[in-house]
Amino acid sequence: MCGIAGLFDPQGLRPFDPALMRRINDVQSHRGPDSDGLHLEPGLALGHRRLSVIDLSTGDQPQFNDDGSVAIVFNGEIYNYRQLMPELQSLGYRFRTRSDTEVIVRAWEAWGPACVQRLRGMFAFALWDRRQQTLFLARDRLGVKPMHYAWLPDGSFVFGSELKVITAHPAFERRIDPLAVEDYFSLGYVADPRCIYQNAHKLPSAHTLTLRRGGPARPEPVPYWDVRFTNDNPISAADAQAELRERLRESVELRMIADVPLGAFLSGGVDSSAVVATMAGLSPQPVHTCAIGFDDPKFNESDFAKQVAERYRTDHRLEIVGTDDFGLIDRLAWLYDEPFADSSALPTYRVCEMARKHVTVALSGDGGDESFGGYRRYRMHLGEEALRSRLPLGVRRPVFGALGSIYPKADWAPRPLRAKTTFQALAMDSVQAYHHSMSHLRAEQRAALYTPAFQQQLGGYSSLDVFAQHAEAAGTDDPLALIQYIDYKTWLVGDINTKVDRASMAHSLEVREPLLDHELIEWLATLPNRHKIDGGEGKALLKRAMEPMLPHDVLYRPKMGFSVPLASWLRGPLAERAREAVTGDRLLGTGLFQPERLRQLYDQHQAGTSDHATPLWMFVMFEAFLRQAETTA
Repeated sequence: MCGIAGLFDPQGLRPFDPALMRRINDVQSHRGPDSDGLHLEPGLALGHRRLSVIDLSTGDQPQFNDDGSVAIVFNGEIYNYRQLMPELQSLGYRFRTRSDTEVIVRAWEAWGPACVQRLRGMFAFALWDRRQQTLFLARDRLGVKPMHYAWLPDGSFVFGSELKVITAHPAFERRIDPLAVEDYFSLGYVADPRCIYQNAHKLPSAHTLTLRRGGPARPEPVPYWDVRFTNDNPISAADAQAELRERLRESVELRMIADVPLGAFLSGGVDSSAVVATMAGLSPQPVHTCAIGFDDPKFNESDFAKQVAERYRTDHRLEIVGTDDFGLIDRLAWLYDEPFADSSALPTYRVCEMARKHVTVALSGDGGDESFGGYRRYRMHLGEEALRSRLPLGVRRPVFGALGSIYPKADWAPRPLRAKTTFQALAMDSVQAYHHSMSHLRAEQRAALYTPAFQQQLGGYSSLDVFAQHAEAAGTDDPLALIQYIDYKTWLVGDINTKVDRASMAHSLEVREPLLDHELIEWLATLPNRHKIDGGEGKALLKRAMEPMLPHDVLYRPKMGFSVPLASWLRGPLAERAREAVTGDRLLGTGLFQPERLRQLYDQHQAGTSDHATPLWMFVMFEAFLRQAETTA
């Protein structure tokens, strides 16, 4: 696992300053503390920060082909590199290292841009081919590894693993993108391919970007893969369970290749427990497992993790985190480079910090909810869809829209009892309704917070457009498949994978996700929905497949999630930080928000008359982003 960076002159051969290149590369030194490397030639600079995991002695980067005409900087792991090596050797390519990085170089020489089709893993890389005067960037299919880029005012191109590489370049102009602000206050993150700053971009998952010297000034990313839901596999439940166990075993085994200490996160949930149980069957030694617990039992799953650890006799480590562990706000703002509102970033940071004391690589259960239909919101959406299908939109919109407007708001109630939210969703089409349920602040709440001037800047844009674009490309109208697809393109990449990448790389820890193997996901997309949600039970296939391997209480208990007590924090130890955020000059000086409305949110939350924990936390994190931007400008 590593950090990559680079500069490219698409139109000429201007030299780049080595000191500048080293400076923008070193800003992400936490991603790769073991070594660094630079390569400069006229019109090109490549930088790399290395965390050594495979081929410790000869895997340094940038790495080159035999005559030095091809160079690469690479972040990630290619899990099938051992299978690709013999195939490439049969084509006449010789290997000087045992690294997966060299496999990409040889794959490029053999297959050109189509090489990405052959790679199975998590990756973001930039490859320079001097003979073709081409810089080729690629990102893995599920967006596990990040890639940011921008065009500078002088026409040159800069890229890096983290946005801080871009902002560290003195020529980059930090102008906040109004559309990114709308995305953030709706979704809690800035959705790909947008960045918080104008002129900066994230390379979308499963895309490549090809820059040719003398070619188009600003080429567009090109997709090379997509998941297609067919839901037509006639496999029986028993055969599907057996095949899943075998596929999971293969995916986990591929991700256990490492020349450094390896372990797993064990939260006590179904997904991480399934990964650990599978690892235990593959390892002759006890699996190293890491868990954190909370001193508040409402947020503590560590007893369930202990059950799995005892069953498989893992080398289990547990640390208890206080539910007043909120001192990371400014650290997280620096790590994420953009406003990021998922409060589970706090415990994620802590579990990565704890794991790094014992291992360099950790397997996780990320992706299970998206792939197996585990989220409660999926079941809620399908219930609403059943009602929507019985009445045309022309009837639903006026009837349920009116009910939604007059029914009192009840954010304090459990989701099934929030009739206002349900009525509003029933007045919408499927994509609108799912966006409505996924929005931290709903459209009318955002509109009340934005100033008229900011509304004008948005020009009618809504973050709903992000969902609508992906829905159009989904190739399915199946209700569950459609929202799974949207989640793969938005929530999974923008929230889950971003959260884990930044939190793990902050501690130079590599995290691998067996449940995000693209071949596993392709197979799951063929299965009928009854294998995912059955009788109101989410993750039906995974749970039943794991019944011989995991305790019943672990498989069938209510999902807790990795959450923190925001509402009480914001009325107690974080109250002053929240007050400073919503009334201070930093936030109000942006001209984006209505001062009186921000104050009202704060006062009502402190009085206990309303629960505004979600918007207040979002403003705390947005203000923390602005604070970090000032200190690094």
